[in-house]
Amino acid sequence: MTQAGYQQFCPLAMAAEILCSRWTMVLLRELVAGTTRFNDLRRGVPKMSPTLLSQRLKELEAAGIIERRALKSESGVFEYHLTESGKDLRQVIEAMGFWGQRWVEARQSLKNLDPSLLMWDMRRNLNPLPLPNRRTVIQFLYPELPLSKRFWWLVVEPHGEVDLCWSDPGFDVDLYVSSDLRTMTSIWMGLTTVAKESGKVVLTGDRGLAASIQTWLGLSPFAVEPKRVAA
Repeated sequence: MTQAGYQQFCPLAMAAEILCSRWTMVLLRELVAGTTRFNDLRRGVPKMSPTLLSQRLKELEAAGIIERRALKSESGVFEYHLTESGKDLRQVIEAMGFWGQRWVEARQSLKNLDPSLLMWDMRRNLNPLPLPNRRTVIQFLYPELPLSKRFWWLVVEPHGEVDLCWSDPGFDVDLYVSSDLRTMTSIWMGLTTVAKESGKVVLTGDRGLAASIQTWLGLSPFAVEPKRVAA
């Protein structure tokens, strides 16, 4: 890695030299979650510059944590996959995430609202099993945001693939979900539920989808862990 080393033989210090540079753990979170392509990694870390992302990927590859693979089906396209060493970091990433969920004050987390990251994570964690066996389209509306970030669409195909769209995909919408960004982020984090926020979350459209939203809505994988500090 590029930062100055700790110059200690302690295994923790050596691991920190590799893992604790800026953005590295967040990038590893995306890789552990199964993201493999550069552009998709960018969507998972939207505030990270492409140059720095490229640099961190090269550093992780040099450290033996990931490997870059050329796609035979697409010329010039590469994927980044965790090696055995990288896969062994899953428990580290999960432990840090659960620690943050338990002990970082919710008010601090909710200062960092980001609709792009929220919707990307919701797309990734959405559970398609309770949805009808057909294409299902859910439009999210955040009325207080600028027009360019106000509307989002999740398109769920019958085989379970979920796409996130910034612009109207042209399909009939099955359910409209209107909420302020802070409330929806709190729901995603597991700090509250759709039912508890019924005055702030407006559901319009398919009644079955509306009634079952808490079962299919893509929450944070750490949402199951209760807060141990005041929410």
